[in-house]
Amino acid sequence: MECVNPVLGAGDLAAERLEQANINAQTGLATDYLNHFNEVMMLLEMLPDMPDCAEDVLEWGPLDYEGHFENSTFKDKQLAILAYFAAPSHLREHLETQVAEINALVGQIQDQLRAATDPAMIAAEIADKATHEIKPLIAAAGAVIHGHVEPEATQHEGDGAQAEIDALFA
Repeated sequence: MECVNPVLGAGDLAAERLEQANINAQTGLATDYLNHFNEVMMLLEMLPDMPDCAEDVLEWGPLDYEGHFENSTFKDKQLAILAYFAAPSHLREHLETQVAEINALVGQIQDQLRAATDPAMIAAEIADKATHEIKPLIAAAGAVIHGHVEPEATQHEGDGAQAEIDALFA
């Protein structure tokens, strides 16, 4: 979808309209995107009791924000995509970092499952990894969607040191 400088809080992206669509009016991001990751998380946690879920885990594939909404049944998916492009860039970048880490971990687990002669033998290990590594990343992505980003998470390495140096010469 091509957009011409969408602005949160104005026009189609008015706060009331975003809130009605379950899109955070301050960030322009929607928690519905996390459903994509919650789905695979649920499958990973079920593996020890239902090893047949391994097939579903292997079928899961990463989707970026726009791709998720384009393929979803979310009522206001075009609005969600438009709002995403209006979201503050530091929030989008931080969300994309979290998503890249989730996708990498799920990819590693998928590789483990493919290599396993008996997925049931590693199911508990995989469920544990999902619970302790992937679930916190999904929670961190949710925090970003709600505008809660740790300052160091948005600060590039060296920014703090440069600010200290600049303060010395001010």
